[in-house]
Amino acid sequence: MNPAVSSTVLRDARRIVVKVGSSLVTNEGRGLDEVAIGEWCRQLAALTRDGREVVMVSSGAVAEGMKRLGWTVRPHEINELQAAAAVGQMGLAQMYETKLRENGLGSAQVLLTHADLADRERYLNARSTLLTLLRLQVVPVINENDTVVNDEIKFGDNDTLGALVANLVEADALVILTDQKGLYSADPRKDPAAVFIHEAKAGDAALEAMAGGAGSSIGRGGMITKVLAARRAAGSGASTVIAWGREPDALLRLVRGESIGTLLVAQTQKKQARKQWMADHLQLRGAVVVDDGAVGKVRDEGKSLLPIGMTAVEGDFSRGDVIAIRSGQGREIARGLSNYSSAEARLICRKPSSEFERLLGYVAEPEMVHRDNLVVTR
Repeated sequence: MNPAVSSTVLRDARRIVVKVGSSLVTNEGRGLDEVAIGEWCRQLAALTRDGREVVMVSSGAVAEGMKRLGWTVRPHEINELQAAAAVGQMGLAQMYETKLRENGLGSAQVLLTHADLADRERYLNARSTLLTLLRLQVVPVINENDTVVNDEIKFGDNDTLGALVANLVEADALVILTDQKGLYSADPRKDPAAVFIHEAKAGDAALEAMAGGAGSSIGRGGMITKVLAARRAAGSGASTVIAWGREPDALLRLVRGESIGTLLVAQTQKKQARKQWMADHLQLRGAVVVDDGAVGKVRDEGKSLLPIGMTAVEGDFSRGDVIAIRSGQGREIARGLSNYSSAEARLICRKPSSEFERLLGYVAEPEMVHRDNLVVTR
């Protein structure tokens, strides 16, 4: 891999998702590690002052709840795990809020399930909220909503959630802080000949063979979930770093271009990955027909599609579905993610955004399809 390219991956990243595991957050289950969380928050504040946008995905609710409830062994009953998550989440959110505020940053608690990111409308709602928080320089602290789900506690992990969040906010990079230095060719605790992997291509099948199972009794992941998370994040163009969470100033040194941990580089650029996904989308839910002025702005100038330029709406689609944009002659000129359902689109067709609230009862976005969610096909 080209060293010049790899050294700039984190240095050039403007939007970064940081994920920390349970064993780090709770000091191997002994309770929330105030010093460690304070250090990460200090670094997040420094990154924000540097003009970067940061999102924290933090495990630790179940482990903190176990400590507060006096449990030394992780329970197997789902209702007990959910109770522990409910108790622990209070302390987890309070700790991050306190430490971020000490560093001059606001914070917001966001609890998500995989179902939130599987449903397109909920996906877009979560995305809009997170992007608004980032614009306001508020750090979202995200965790799985373990209190109300079953399968995520049994089989889920926050490495996967971190990758999904990276995709959700179109992050440039995902940094997974763990209790290991990074990825080795084999388990170094069992194989003294194991070689440290400094850099590799995200999604390389050989990496999965190298990764082992869960590494601690507190967390539910392991190196394999981190490798798979890197592959998932690479799908939207985000590169991943797996690094030791107690490495001094790890986040600050990474964005300075230092080589820390294992860097798994995405092979597709962020915008290219997103637009390729939309271009390849075969199941179009519907279409909008636009006038010649809108054709020129969308196809020739790369602008967003505004409802005032639409002349007709075809099909039955929901907010977040991929739709076609057609000229008056019936030719598809572009496709993209719709900000409004077909029923709403029919109401705001040929209307300026100033009338949306009167027509719909609310205002979401001024665009029918934002240019970031649009790809020209002809």
